[in-house]
Amino acid sequence: MGRKRARELGVVVGRYPAGRYNAITDVAGVRVGHKTVVREDTPGVPGSRPVRTGVTTVWPGETPWRERVYAGTHVLNGYGEMIGIVHMGEWGLLHTPITLTSSLSIGVGYQAAAKWIARHDPDIESDTPMPVVAECDDGFLNDALSFPLAEQDVWDALDSASTGPVAEGCVGAGTGMQCFDFKGGIGTASRVLPAELGGFTIGALVLTNFGSRPDLLVKGIPVGQEITDLMPSSHSDGSAIGIVATDAPLLPHQLTRIAQRAGLGLVRCGSIAENWSGEILAAFSTAQTVPLAFTGNVLQVSTVPDGATFANTGIFNALFGATVESVEEAVLNALFMAETTVGRNGNTLHALPIDRTLELLERHGRL
Repeated sequence: MGRKRARELGVVVGRYPAGRYNAITDVAGVRVGHKTVVREDTPGVPGSRPVRTGVTTVWPGETPWRERVYAGTHVLNGYGEMIGIVHMGEWGLLHTPITLTSSLSIGVGYQAAAKWIARHDPDIESDTPMPVVAECDDGFLNDALSFPLAEQDVWDALDSASTGPVAEGCVGAGTGMQCFDFKGGIGTASRVLPAELGGFTIGALVLTNFGSRPDLLVKGIPVGQEITDLMPSSHSDGSAIGIVATDAPLLPHQLTRIAQRAGLGLVRCGSIAENWSGEILAAFSTAQTVPLAFTGNVLQVSTVPDGATFANTGIFNALFGATVESVEEAVLNALFMAETTVGRNGNTLHALPIDRTLELLERHGRL
């Protein structure tokens, strides 16, 4: 059976409908770009081994360094890195694309993103953008110590960003990643709330490199305890990066709450936030911007009200639910779309066996 997204095979998560593309790009203004780097060695590096890596970029708008958006973050477990998490926490603003890549490539990711902005908008020098870059370790398949990524790879991912459908599985930053000891990678999904709950869209994109096989859940079924073969030669706790976007008008502290619920989406798939896993989440809203050119002292913004009243319980439960559902389905899409990959030293990550997974779900009445 060919690789298809979970929903295409009848694996429908949650109760809210998906957006047009069932992707983070269903949120207006959001774009995603990939650069996949696959080769058998690194030119000019004696003794180098196969390269299985890449870059993925998530844009919150056309020029976020001029039109900043509100953002929040959350660390489920912190053995990982997201450059920019400190200034996002301080200001509550995201003002660059988010770059996802391999652990040892976050430096080149940061410098290349800064150079890209400087080259495309040299007048920005009065407010130097500080790029947001996050990582997961693809060293099981990728010769990370040869430092195979170049600035051009980051630029290609930034240049290729577009709206519409998003490639998933073994692409971009997900090229060398695992998920519950299967091949993992990039996954995305979205939800649209009904009109009476604001009609807002929530979209998620995940870089999956986390989880132990016995913990894997698909729609609540312990698939990882049923499919015990196709194991890699060694296990690493890995990491996960989750990015959530929405067009709901939310303030930074509210987006932090959304980022926290993104962690629950990972948990629904079986994450226990393992000790060596860097499970780091970020959320942003495209509903309004904080212009760099603003000259006043007070900026009026809109927001979904916190708390609830006797007359209105608010829509946060719906926003939370849509976030959890989007992240959960995004992880499943990463698993369902990824293909078996052989990397350095012959290390192999096998693809989730779709037919066996569907048989298990059918047997338990989940299809």
